[in-house]
Amino acid sequence: MKNLSLAVVGATGAVGEQLLKCIDERKIPFTELKLLASSRSAGKIINFQGRDYTVEETTIDSFKGVDAALFAGGPASVAFGRAAAEQGTVVIDNSSTFRYEPDVPLVVPEVNAYALDGHHNLIANPNCSTILLVTALYPLHKFSKVKRVIVSSYQACSGAGKEGMEELINQSRDVLDGKPAEPKAFKYQIAFNCIPQIDKWMEFDYTKEEMKFVWETHKIMGDETIGVTPVAAVRVPVIRSHCEAVYVETEEPISVEKARELYKECPWVVLQDDPANFLYPMPVTSTDTDFTYVGRIRPDLVNDHALNMWISFDQIRKGAATNAVQILEELIRRDLL
Repeated sequence: MKNLSLAVVGATGAVGEQLLKCIDERKIPFTELKLLASSRSAGKIINFQGRDYTVEETTIDSFKGVDAALFAGGPASVAFGRAAAEQGTVVIDNSSTFRYEPDVPLVVPEVNAYALDGHHNLIANPNCSTILLVTALYPLHKFSKVKRVIVSSYQACSGAGKEGMEELINQSRDVLDGKPAEPKAFKYQIAFNCIPQIDKWMEFDYTKEEMKFVWETHKIMGDETIGVTPVAAVRVPVIRSHCEAVYVETEEPISVEKARELYKECPWVVLQDDPANFLYPMPVTSTDTDFTYVGRIRPDLVNDHALNMWISFDQIRKGAATNAVQILEELIRRDLL
């Protein structure tokens, strides 16, 4: 691998912290590392790989001489993402800012790494829930084309960052102590509750989070004919790791046994599908891993070309930081930096 000058933008947040962890775990080589954040976090000290780094305020000058910048998401993406790319830094962005722009690849390396070949220094990380969905769909899609998907997501508080996770913990304590819950990160109490709205309302009263399933699945899979119905994106009182209930219809029937065989052969999937022994994916299992957990695979009761399943993964890792670092690895491997 090429030794790089790297920058992590949003280094003090939940995704930024995980980006650093993934850089360390996956042994990404670098000769220089800049840790960047807002003016509020500038001056903080982060010890990484035995060295103290001072967090700097992000400015356009921060990217001079930087080969690749991993953006954790947030306002910095809008303010600096395209400008950094235009001055020669390859930007891998975790926000939704550039995902739907036609000249920006939207990449899950296991599914569409080929899309990186034509990048213009700007690459988008998909929404976490879409990454979970397509990493579970793709092994089936390679065997028999996916025609239709119906999905509901059950999203952990980690999707709202550190503030969301802390709010769940603090509210849970307050409610158990008989104190009123005070919503801040979420519109309603999240402790011991489910909120069937994530992001703003769109056409026909679908939320933007739900519509991301449609837009991003089409772009990543390279097929706008796939019918995608997002039933609901629900915030649930789980600290970390998202889950989804998925209906998938394919051109040719895939038996439960064949689906299990395909998943067993897939290196990024952990098959947990033994109902008789109460084995199925759960957040407590998928947290702090980079795998997509698949289970409860069963035939649809109406359509013999369809299966139903339950899937889970760590939203902060594979849903954000790990996927971004895997994109960086793929760029290095393809000599695209």
